[in-house]
Amino acid sequence: MPHSAPAGQPLVLFNSVTRATQPFAPIDPEMAKIYSCGPTVYNFAHLGNLRAYVFTDTLRRTINWKGWNATHVINITDVGHLTSDADEGDDKMEVAARTASRTIWEIAAFYTDAFKNDIARLGILPPTIWSVATDHIQDMIAFGRRIEQHGSVYELDSGLYFDVTTVPDYGRLAGTRPDEVVGRIEAVEGKRHPADFAIWRKSPEGSTRQMEWASPWGVGAPGWHLECSVMSMKYLGEQFDIHTGGIDHREIHHCNEIAQNQAFTGTAATGANIWMHNNFLVDRGGKMSKSKGGFATLQSLVDRGVHPLAYRLLCLSAHYRSELEFSPENLGAALTRLKRLLISVVQLRDKAGDLPWLRLVAEAAATKGASFAYQRSVLESDLPADAAALVARFDEAVSADLMIPQALPILEEAVAKKAWSPDLRLRLVASFDLVLGLGLLTLDRADLRIRPAGATLEEADIEVQLADRQAARAEKDFARSDAIRDALAAQGIELMDGDPLRWEWRLALD
Repeated sequence: MPHSAPAGQPLVLFNSVTRATQPFAPIDPEMAKIYSCGPTVYNFAHLGNLRAYVFTDTLRRTINWKGWNATHVINITDVGHLTSDADEGDDKMEVAARTASRTIWEIAAFYTDAFKNDIARLGILPPTIWSVATDHIQDMIAFGRRIEQHGSVYELDSGLYFDVTTVPDYGRLAGTRPDEVVGRIEAVEGKRHPADFAIWRKSPEGSTRQMEWASPWGVGAPGWHLECSVMSMKYLGEQFDIHTGGIDHREIHHCNEIAQNQAFTGTAATGANIWMHNNFLVDRGGKMSKSKGGFATLQSLVDRGVHPLAYRLLCLSAHYRSELEFSPENLGAALTRLKRLLISVVQLRDKAGDLPWLRLVAEAAATKGASFAYQRSVLESDLPADAAALVARFDEAVSADLMIPQALPILEEAVAKKAWSPDLRLRLVASFDLVLGLGLLTLDRADLRIRPAGATLEEADIEVQLADRQAARAEKDFARSDAIRDALAAQGIELMDGDPLRWEWRLALD
């Protein structure tokens, strides 16, 4: 039976190709198909990288919340990506392996696991398919041979290159005029056009790469741009619904993907109906990147005592197409906002007692095949008119090109509705959190209390001292009680008399 359009506001998304918003409707009414450029696994992902996956996860969650299922592919680049996002330099993986005196396979396995751990800690849903570049080398060679028949490539001593003049509107995604060169492409002797890029790079004579394969154009390795065209088409078809990535991909990488897709299909189709890009995370005015050194990882925040979901909330606080400033003040504000939300939700959970629907939703969430539509049907059944109106406002915000900064206050409004029962408020929190991914129904306040890496006390030691302080207070020995408090404060412990949590770490975020 055909899937009907979801009820509520129509979902409208910004298409980077047209620079305009458009209604979203998947090609297959039963299944939205999404491809996201994944990490090059030569190092830990920095916070700027991770913003892209919070954005994509929010997009996918919104599509699911609106009633569509989704097939989501994220690739793992373990070969081919050069030291610049343009077509220049050495393979990042080869460089990392030489620097660490390890094999590329070891480097790739280690940093792939680290990336998957990071996205799990951020509440990001795993993709339907992890697509690893080196598992698709023969697919890439076959793709190259087909576009060779199209007449879009030519061979030089250094490799096989794509002729950008053989496809229509090259560089349209980047917003360039036809006479402009797209991106910063490496000058290679014999190239027909400065923007031409490598499809296959031959290994230099006399050298041996750790990753190289035989091909019709010689022993070598695929170009980075080729990989995403091949893997997206393999799993999602020649034309699918949405392709996502960081805004830096819009200028070069995705222009080249589109050119390859057009050559492969012999059409002007770009490969995706909608191309979406998140803006940069900036650190006091400068784009965060690994190449600049000193980049901040998710673990570096955890080492300062910051829960990863505070970073997720920071990302949600700005629209995905806006720059987001990363600063200690903004991070601290996000952590405080998360704590306040969780305090209120925990109080509601304590008042509500047993919630049969919560078990149903938890069981559905644990079952990978369970849809958000089912969970919403449980959570939003028989809502009173004023609660349904709040859901409609939340729907309006998220449906307007993921206007999450406007949706967050609606969540907070639902939590604060004192005239409503705890059960009703929690049902709305649970529904909205399907989109937001903050884990508000499963977190406890103590989960946000993360021991900083530089702390000198263990939690067991703190509890012993708190017991001593309590005994001193019971004996009215306030001098000893104050001395214990001051000693704990000197070691970064903030006591909270009257609060069930009792104490927190005092964080230094600057």
